[in-house]
Amino acid sequence: MAAGYSIPAAPLELSEEIKKSRFITFIAHTPTVEAAKAWVNEIKQLHPGARHHCWAFVAGAPQDSQVYGFSDDGEPSGTAGKPMLAQLMGSGLGEIAAVVVRYYGGVLLGTGGLVKAYGGGVGAALKRLETQIRHQQTPSLIQCDYTDMGAVEALLSSHHGQVLDADYGARVTLQVAWESSVWAQVDRELTDRTHGRVSLRSLDG
Repeated sequence: MAAGYSIPAAPLELSEEIKKSRFITFIAHTPTVEAAKAWVNEIKQLHPGARHHCWAFVAGAPQDSQVYGFSDDGEPSGTAGKPMLAQLMGSGLGEIAAVVVRYYGGVLLGTGGLVKAYGGGVGAALKRLETQIRHQQTPSLIQCDYTDMGAVEALLSSHHGQVLDADYGARVTLQVAWESSVWAQVDRELTDRTHGRVSLRSLDG
């Protein structure tokens, strides 16, 4: 199973002035593409008077190209979003998004100047960013009778299982994410405590 990876522990904001333009770099933890896009829109609403709101994100595991995104937001193509994304990818962090807000000061920076301003802003912010480890998780399915729910709930509490979905019908059906490192142990304990009536079924792959 894949190892964990680092993610932002707290949001960060960094401001600098370059040739009369003000660049404000924001970085935040965004676990999904939807969360990243929603956060970008929040920053846009906070700074409606800015000329540009350029952004990039890696909204998932660091190597997952399906969760990459970026935008130059009106700056010349390739001068903002791509260098920002390159900084995020180079950091090895996951579930991260960056927005650089630019208040135009009337002086053109040129292509190289823009790349340096946007990419450099994200790079400088990353050096100050606090991070934490996100442990790889394994989603699983649990189906049990109500009489076994006590054992299930005890394991959820002791091993920090995250309930993703629950269906309380004739039987209980739970989708639970566990840290991959404890998944096998939880499966053994659940089988033992319920005398084989209940076990985990991995939903990965």
